[in-house]
Amino acid sequence: MNDRNISILFDVQELYYLPQYLPVYHEFLNRNQGNAFFVFHHGKFDTIIKSIIKSENLNHVWVENKSEANNYYKKEKADWIFFGNTFPYLDEVHKVSKTIQLGHGVGPKSSYYTKSDTPTTVRFVEGEYRTNRLKSMYPDNNFVDVGFAKLDPILNGHAPTFDLESLGLDPLKRTLVYAPTFYPSSIERFPKKFPEDFKDFNIMIKPHYFSLSQEKYKKQRQLLEYWSEYDNVYLAKVTDYSLVPFLATADLLMSDASSAIIEFAALDKPVIWCNFLQLRWNYKGIFAYRFKNRMDKDYDEYSKIAVQSDSYEALKDNIKEQILNPTSFSKKRLQYANKLAGSLDGKASQRIIDYLLKNK
Repeated sequence: MNDRNISILFDVQELYYLPQYLPVYHEFLNRNQGNAFFVFHHGKFDTIIKSIIKSENLNHVWVENKSEANNYYKKEKADWIFFGNTFPYLDEVHKVSKTIQLGHGVGPKSSYYTKSDTPTTVRFVEGEYRTNRLKSMYPDNNFVDVGFAKLDPILNGHAPTFDLESLGLDPLKRTLVYAPTFYPSSIERFPKKFPEDFKDFNIMIKPHYFSLSQEKYKKQRQLLEYWSEYDNVYLAKVTDYSLVPFLATADLLMSDASSAIIEFAALDKPVIWCNFLQLRWNYKGIFAYRFKNRMDKDYDEYSKIAVQSDSYEALKDNIKEQILNPTSFSKKRLQYANKLAGSLDGKASQRIIDYLLKNK
């Protein structure tokens, strides 16, 4: 193996890329094999990102847009550049650097697969099932099964948890985490009195940050903020950018078409799929095909990993049953978590860095 040090850049177009990047970054630091910089794109969450930069002591630069990022990458000529999504200037970047796609989630949306329409030098993938699917769709691309790096801190027992009392919650109560996605979402199908129905539990709500920040999800935000007024509810702030502490704290997870389902199931804790979604009119009736196109065929696989609730009333019953019998779904949960998230040994970041050092 070539002993020279390497340089790595992490392209951070969105705040929510960081929980996937940081375990890899820390593993690279531990190897002492080179230097790493984060390239942050300016946006509405700059203040939050600056606090993360300070707490993690990240080497970094800021760019205004993708074009400016591209110019920086061509100038720096790093050995490897990580991307969390597509990047329009890959052909130019590939003249000076090798590139990596490391997705931020493993949800059942078709975009998980189609982001490989523009191939990077390598894409790190979560498990044999996904790797084989991607290879069949893009036979000329390079896919390497490593597992899901975002889960490494939890699987290794290093993930931070919340101090429930400091959040105004009761540490003697069980904790439910509701982690819906932004669309299609179950949020607007929950009643306004939702927290009252679960007054014997702490409720931590961790929506997708689009629900908290984008104008078109204003109705969702109004409902979330209404619930946050209840004594037994903690609504995540935008500063709570990582789902990992919520997963580590929860006794049970409720979610919908979100990567959170797989992430929590991998910890072998009860998961409930809220299969009652608020669909726009142009996703219903004769337009139902649009919903099917948005969701991948993996949608059916995801439904097997959790207890399904087809209505809010069913959800109430399922929560009670799963809290009383948390291992009742365990075998199936772990079977599908392995299938959809890959190896759960906590070594995904190690495998990624091994690959980069071997292929300098």
